[in-house]
Amino acid sequence: MSDSLRDQLLGLGFKPAPKPERKPEARKPDARRPGPRPPGKGAAPAPRTGPGGKPRPSQGQSRKPRSQEEIDLAKAYAIRAQREKDERIEAERVKQEEARLRREAKAKLEAFLKDKALNDAEADIARHFPYGGKIKRIYVNAEQLKALNAGELGVVQQNGRYLLVTSDVLAEAEAIFAAAVALKVDPNATAEEDPYADPKYQVPDDLVW
Repeated sequence: MSDSLRDQLLGLGFKPAPKPERKPEARKPDARRPGPRPPGKGAAPAPRTGPGGKPRPSQGQSRKPRSQEEIDLAKAYAIRAQREKDERIEAERVKQEEARLRREAKAKLEAFLKDKALNDAEADIARHFPYGGKIKRIYVNAEQLKALNAGELGVVQQNGRYLLVTSDVLAEAEAIFAAAVALKVDPNATAEEDPYADPKYQVPDDLVW
Protein backbone atom coordinates (compact mmCIF):
# COMPACT_ATOMS: atom_id res chain seq x y z
CA MET A 1 0.00 0.00 0.00
CA SER A 2 1.41 3.33 -0.95
CA ASP A 3 1.92 6.16 1.54
CA SER A 4 -0.64 8.40 -0.20
CA LEU A 5 -3.39 5.81 0.04
CA ARG A 6 -2.51 5.17 3.69
CA ASP A 7 -2.72 8.89 4.40
CA GLN A 8 -6.11 9.13 2.74
CA LEU A 9 -7.42 6.21 4.82
CA LEU A 10 -6.03 7.73 7.98
CA GLY A 11 -7.73 10.98 7.10
CA LEU A 12 -11.04 9.17 6.79
CA GLY A 13 -10.66 7.77 10.32
CA PHE A 14 -9.25 4.27 9.62
CA LYS A 15 -6.61 3.05 12.07
CA PRO A 16 -3.64 1.06 10.99
CA ALA A 17 -3.77 -2.69 11.77
CA PRO A 18 -1.76 -3.60 14.88
CA LYS A 19 1.47 -5.42 14.27
CA PRO A 20 1.62 -8.97 15.77
CA GLU A 21 3.77 -9.22 18.82
CA ARG A 22 6.75 -11.50 18.60
CA LYS A 23 6.89 -14.04 21.42
CA PRO A 24 10.28 -14.91 22.76
CA GLU A 25 11.32 -18.36 21.63
CA ALA A 26 11.49 -21.00 24.38
CA ARG A 27 15.00 -22.18 24.95
CA LYS A 28 15.46 -25.89 24.62
CA PRO A 29 17.29 -27.52 27.50
CA ASP A 30 20.85 -28.34 26.78
CA ALA A 31 21.15 -32.09 26.72
CA ARG A 32 24.79 -31.76 27.70
CA ARG A 33 23.94 -30.06 30.99
CA PRO A 34 22.53 -32.44 33.63
CA GLY A 35 19.19 -31.41 35.06
CA PRO A 36 17.86 -32.00 38.55
CA ARG A 37 17.42 -35.66 39.41
CA PRO A 38 14.19 -36.93 40.95
CA PRO A 39 14.58 -37.92 44.57
CA GLY A 40 15.49 -41.57 45.06
CA LYS A 41 16.67 -42.07 41.45
CA GLY A 42 20.24 -42.31 40.44
CA ALA A 43 21.48 -42.30 44.02
CA ALA A 44 23.36 -45.31 45.27
CA PRO A 45 21.30 -47.38 47.78
CA ALA A 46 22.41 -47.29 51.35
CA PRO A 47 24.24 -50.42 52.40
CA ARG A 48 22.22 -52.97 54.39
CA THR A 49 23.56 -53.58 57.83
CA GLY A 50 22.91 -56.34 60.30
CA PRO A 51 23.45 -56.65 64.06
CA GLY A 52 26.48 -54.75 65.21
CA GLY A 53 26.52 -52.57 62.08
CA LYS A 54 28.03 -55.31 59.92
CA PRO A 55 26.95 -55.19 56.29
CA ARG A 56 24.51 -57.91 55.23
CA PRO A 57 24.98 -59.80 51.98
CA SER A 58 22.62 -58.62 49.28
CA GLN A 59 20.02 -60.97 47.77
CA GLY A 60 22.04 -61.26 44.62
CA GLN A 61 25.04 -62.57 46.48
CA SER A 62 25.26 -66.36 46.70
CA ARG A 63 25.31 -68.03 50.09
CA LYS A 64 28.06 -70.19 51.33
CA PRO A 65 27.75 -73.60 49.64
CA ARG A 66 26.57 -76.40 51.90
CA SER A 67 28.89 -79.19 52.83
CA GLN A 68 28.37 -82.76 51.65
CA GLU A 69 27.36 -83.74 55.18
CA GLU A 70 24.56 -81.14 55.20
CA ILE A 71 23.36 -82.30 51.79
CA ASP A 72 23.30 -85.95 52.88
CA LEU A 73 21.42 -85.02 56.07
CA ALA A 74 18.82 -83.05 54.10
CA LYS A 75 18.33 -86.01 51.75
CA ALA A 76 17.92 -88.37 54.72
CA TYR A 77 15.27 -86.11 56.25
CA ALA A 78 13.42 -85.90 52.93
CA ILE A 79 13.48 -89.69 52.49
CA ARG A 80 12.22 -90.27 56.04
CA ALA A 81 9.42 -87.70 55.64
CA GLN A 82 8.30 -89.34 52.39
CA ARG A 83 8.42 -92.81 53.97
CA GLU A 84 6.32 -91.65 56.95
CA LYS A 85 3.81 -90.07 54.59
CA ASP A 86 3.56 -93.30 52.57
CA GLU A 87 3.07 -95.30 55.78
CA ARG A 88 0.24 -93.02 56.91
CA ILE A 89 -1.46 -93.31 53.54
CA GLU A 90 -1.11 -97.10 53.58
CA ALA A 91 -2.42 -97.36 57.16
CA GLU A 92 -5.46 -95.27 56.25
CA ARG A 93 -6.07 -97.42 53.18
CA VAL A 94 -5.88 -100.62 55.24
CA LYS A 95 -8.23 -99.13 57.84
CA GLN A 96 -10.81 -98.20 55.23
CA GLU A 97 -10.52 -101.61 53.58
CA GLU A 98 -11.05 -103.39 56.91
CA ALA A 99 -14.09 -101.22 57.65
CA ARG A 100 -15.52 -102.04 54.23
CA LEU A 101 -15.00 -105.79 54.71
CA ARG A 102 -16.53 -105.58 58.17
CA ARG A 103 -19.66 -103.86 56.85
CA GLU A 104 -20.02 -106.42 54.08
CA ALA A 105 -19.56 -109.33 56.51
CA LYS A 106 -22.14 -107.97 58.95
CA ALA A 107 -24.65 -107.46 56.15
CA LYS A 108 -24.02 -111.01 54.89
CA LEU A 109 -24.39 -112.41 58.42
CA GLU A 110 -27.64 -110.55 58.97
CA ALA A 111 -29.09 -112.08 55.80
CA PHE A 112 -27.83 -115.53 56.79
CA LEU A 113 -29.34 -115.44 60.31
CA LYS A 114 -32.79 -114.48 59.09
CA ASP A 115 -35.39 -116.84 60.63
CA LYS A 116 -32.66 -118.96 62.26
CA ALA A 117 -32.86 -117.58 65.84
CA LEU A 118 -34.23 -119.94 68.51
CA ASN A 119 -34.88 -117.35 71.23
CA ASP A 120 -37.85 -118.24 73.40
CA ALA A 121 -40.02 -115.27 74.39
CA GLU A 122 -41.19 -117.23 77.48
CA ALA A 123 -37.68 -118.16 78.63
CA ASP A 124 -36.87 -117.10 82.18
CA ILE A 125 -33.40 -118.54 82.84
CA ALA A 126 -30.51 -116.08 82.47
CA ARG A 127 -27.37 -117.63 81.00
CA HIS A 128 -24.41 -115.31 81.55
CA PHE A 129 -21.26 -115.26 79.43
CA PRO A 130 -18.30 -112.93 78.85
CA TYR A 131 -18.27 -110.99 75.59
CA GLY A 132 -16.50 -107.80 74.53
CA GLY A 133 -14.84 -107.41 77.92
CA LYS A 134 -18.19 -107.43 79.76
CA ILE A 135 -20.59 -109.97 81.20
CA LYS A 136 -23.63 -110.45 78.96
CA ARG A 137 -26.72 -112.64 79.31
CA ILE A 138 -29.34 -114.39 77.24
CA TYR A 139 -32.63 -115.85 78.48
CA VAL A 140 -33.22 -119.53 77.75
CA ASN A 141 -35.55 -122.28 78.93
CA ALA A 142 -34.39 -125.39 80.76
CA GLU A 143 -33.91 -127.51 77.63
CA GLN A 144 -32.06 -124.72 75.83
CA LEU A 145 -29.77 -124.21 78.82
CA LYS A 146 -28.85 -127.88 78.80
CA ALA A 147 -28.20 -127.85 75.04
CA LEU A 148 -26.25 -124.58 75.29
CA ASN A 149 -23.94 -125.95 77.99
CA ALA A 150 -23.47 -129.11 75.93
CA GLY A 151 -22.30 -127.11 72.92
CA GLU A 152 -25.36 -128.03 70.85
CA LEU A 153 -26.45 -124.37 70.77
CA GLY A 154 -24.54 -121.13 70.63
CA VAL A 155 -25.05 -117.36 70.80
CA VAL A 156 -24.46 -114.83 68.05
CA GLN A 157 -24.48 -111.04 68.50
CA GLN A 158 -26.34 -109.08 65.85
CA ASN A 159 -27.12 -105.36 66.03
CA GLY A 160 -26.95 -105.37 69.82
CA ARG A 161 -29.14 -108.46 70.21
CA TYR A 162 -28.05 -111.95 71.25
CA LEU A 163 -29.48 -114.76 69.14
CA LEU A 164 -29.62 -118.39 70.19
CA VAL A 165 -28.73 -120.65 67.25
CA THR A 166 -27.76 -124.25 66.58
CA SER A 167 -24.13 -125.31 66.52
CA ASP A 168 -24.22 -125.70 62.73
CA VAL A 169 -25.55 -122.16 62.26
CA LEU A 170 -22.98 -120.93 64.77
CA ALA A 171 -20.18 -122.50 62.72
CA GLU A 172 -21.46 -120.82 59.53
CA ALA A 173 -21.79 -117.49 61.34
CA GLU A 174 -18.22 -117.81 62.60
CA ALA A 175 -16.99 -118.38 59.05
CA ILE A 176 -18.82 -115.27 57.85
CA PHE A 177 -17.95 -112.92 60.71
CA ALA A 178 -16.06 -114.46 63.62
CA ALA A 179 -16.35 -111.36 65.81
CA ALA A 180 -20.12 -111.89 66.02
CA VAL A 181 -19.79 -115.21 67.86
CA ALA A 182 -20.67 -114.31 71.46
CA LEU A 183 -20.84 -117.75 73.08
CA LYS A 184 -19.46 -121.01 71.75
CA VAL A 185 -19.34 -123.71 74.38
CA ASP A 186 -16.84 -126.52 74.26
CA PRO A 187 -18.59 -129.53 75.82
CA ASN A 188 -15.23 -130.89 76.93
CA ALA A 189 -14.26 -127.65 78.69
CA THR A 190 -13.71 -127.72 82.43
CA ALA A 191 -15.62 -125.57 84.88
CA GLU A 192 -12.63 -123.23 85.10
CA GLU A 193 -12.75 -122.60 81.34
CA ASP A 194 -16.49 -121.86 81.34
CA PRO A 195 -17.47 -121.00 84.93
CA TYR A 196 -20.79 -119.43 83.92
CA ALA A 197 -22.09 -122.85 82.79
CA ASP A 198 -22.29 -123.87 86.45
CA PRO A 199 -25.91 -123.80 87.72
CA LYS A 200 -24.89 -121.61 90.67
CA TYR A 201 -24.39 -118.75 88.22
CA GLN A 202 -28.01 -118.92 87.00
CA VAL A 203 -29.43 -115.97 88.89
CA PRO A 204 -33.04 -114.85 89.36
CA ASP A 205 -34.66 -112.71 86.67
CA ASP A 206 -35.12 -109.69 88.93
CA LEU A 207 -31.38 -109.40 89.62
CA VAL A 208 -29.78 -106.66 87.52
CA TRP A 209 -26.08 -106.97 86.77
